[in-house]
Parts: sequence; C-alpha cells; structure tokens
Amino acid sequence: MAEKKLLILFGPPAVGKMTVGKELSALTGMKLFHNHMTIELVLPFFEFGTPPYLRLVKTFRRMIVEEVAQSDQPGLIFTYVWALNMDSDRQFLQSIVDIFRQQGAAVYFVELQATLDERLARNKTEYRLSQKPSKQDVVWSEQNLLELEANYQMNSAGDLAVDGHYWKLDNTHLSPEAAARQITAHFGW
Repeated sequence: MAEKKLLILFGPPAVGKMTVGKELSALTGMKLFHNHMTIELVLPFFEFGTPPYLRLVKTFRRMIVEEVAQSDQPGLIFTYVWALNMDSDRQFLQSIVDIFRQQGAAVYFVELQATLDERLARNKTEYRLSQKPSKQDVVWSEQNLLELEANYQMNSAGDLAVDGHYWKLDNTHLSPEAAARQITAHFGW
C-alpha cells in the first residue's frame, strides 16, 4: 500500500486552491477538503468571525482530518488561505500536520500564486460561486479579497520553511488540470 499523504494546498483567496484540488483529487484518489466546506456549513448559524463560528469551523475541520488520517484512505488534500504573518495560522496548520504524522503520513505543502488581476477575475467564476455560496455577493467578496491582500502576507518568496515537502507554483496562466499535473509530476506521484 502506498504511503498516506497530506497535501496542504494554500494561497490567497481565488488563487485556484479548490479547482486545482479537485483535479489533484481525480489524479491521486485523495479526497479534497476545501476550506469552504466547513465555512458554508457554519455560516447559516453564526456570523463569520464570531467566537461560535470560529470554534465550530475549527472543530469540524479537526474532526474530519482526524477521521481521514485514521482511515484507509490514501490521504487528504486540504486547502487553506494561510496568512503567513499570523502565528495562529501556522499553529493551526501544524496541528493538522501532527494528526497525519501520527499516522505515519508524508506531508506536502503546495503554495499557489497568481496575479491579483487573475484572482479578481477568478473570484467571479461560475464554479467558485456555485461551491461557495458566501462568495455570491461578489462586491463583498472582492472587497474581502482586497482587504486580505492589504493586511496579510498571502504568499512567500518561495522559500517557506515548513514541516514537510514544499513547492511553490505560479498558476496565473495554468488551467487547474495543468497545475495538478505539474504538482503530481514535481512530487513523483
């Protein structure tokens, strides 16, 4: 049996994490757990950013990650908007890594990067809006994207120190399929 894998696919909003993750899932057999799966689950009950919202999103994510890590599944693709200048984001991702490491899994980080203009265009795509109802208010979503861009470090210089294999890919001009193929080729999957 192949070694279990955890792939953390991260980058700024609308960079293509979910769409690339979907293609990676098809290529690798690993399940895709995109960050909006828990966000959209909790939003009907609690407003974004409130303490109950944050607790539930974190709890659901952790529970799903724990179950997949202990299962016979080949691994998990987990997407995340990682504010690189926030220690709390690094600590959260390390907790996810630790869960998989306890099961003997290999850990991979792929950082996606695309130009701001490309991300603003992707923010309005039909597939994104169909999978992320909270983004359907495109004016709010665009404003949120720009605020995150202004206030947080959304990408590294390509030299990020992480606890696992790491690769940065500029997918500005790549289809999700091409990006997924490059990722699998890079890691030899």
